[in-house]
Amino acid sequence: MREVKLYNTLNKEQLKARLNAEPFNRITISFYRYVNIKDPHNLRDRLFMEWDHYRCLGRIYIAKEGINAQMSIPEHLLGDLLLKLEEHEELKSMPIKYAFEDDGKSFFKLTIKVRPKIVADGMDDSSYDTSNVGNHLTALDFHNAIGQKNTVVVDMRNHYESEVGHFEGAICPDADTFREELQIVEEMLEDKKDKKVLLYCTGGIRCEKASAYLNHLGFKDVNQLHGGILEYARQIKELGLESKFKGKNFVFDQRLGESINGEIISQCHQCGKPCDTHINCANDDCHLLFIQCKECAFQYNNCCSNECKSVLELSPEEQKEIRKIRHQQYAKSKIFKSRLRPDLRKLNT
Repeated sequence: MREVKLYNTLNKEQLKARLNAEPFNRITISFYRYVNIKDPHNLRDRLFMEWDHYRCLGRIYIAKEGINAQMSIPEHLLGDLLLKLEEHEELKSMPIKYAFEDDGKSFFKLTIKVRPKIVADGMDDSSYDTSNVGNHLTALDFHNAIGQKNTVVVDMRNHYESEVGHFEGAICPDADTFREELQIVEEMLEDKKDKKVLLYCTGGIRCEKASAYLNHLGFKDVNQLHGGILEYARQIKELGLESKFKGKNFVFDQRLGESINGEIISQCHQCGKPCDTHINCANDDCHLLFIQCKECAFQYNNCCSNECKSVLELSPEEQKEIRKIRHQQYAKSKIFKSRLRPDLRKLNT
């Protein structure tokens, strides 16, 4: 029997090589639940041992308030793993969401972390009733409600997510964080408290907090898409209906997105050509998340700007020295570069 450590011991290259050498297919799932977990650290260690045994890969957050998981599982072991979940009181009858477009390469290592919250919302949960959530709508009910009179659809995701895909007519706030999103939505819907509000996000977890917060603010008819975009895409496809979600669903794994209806509704941040491919800048001192087409990827060497491209062309020793100087400057000024999308066209002019 192989020795099990409660953390990853391989480097990135070894992990990817192991994944590419696997002789079986994988399936990507996600689930979450707000539930009281008395000892998150103990549960974390037990789950790591179990899920490592089943060759699971993924990113999982555990807190006293619950669990939030995105995982890649060997397809032939999925049934066994789901049965294993039932042995944990906190995880019984867990609603599972399956990836819509899956190549089995969504994750290359297993990471389980204990956090203060399962979603970093920056909110004071004691200031409102987090259990007073909105009405959970099925995919079909949500689908039929879109476009109806006195109905407003709100995307509860960050701007870089909604940029590549969103529901028809949805309000898509230009927000970088969930806390900022809530503040913007509160302002934008200030005069719409009597309307039917339809909230949606990737898997549903952010809408739990958002719907409770809007109820706290006095909104009369708050609703949320049960299972999020992931479940909507699956059910609408099974029903043979035309999707009202246009474009790509951004996902927080190696894929960075899965196409829902085949449309491309966004543009390359560097040339403006239709494109919905997110990448991280190849300059490790930047690592900016942005949209880049194949032609610009070649022109800029997978970088977000000529500046980063020039850094990448330096020797490793020179790059290291630049990073050292910049980090010293950051520490002195306490001003850190935003990792969310700036106006990249200004950078490239």
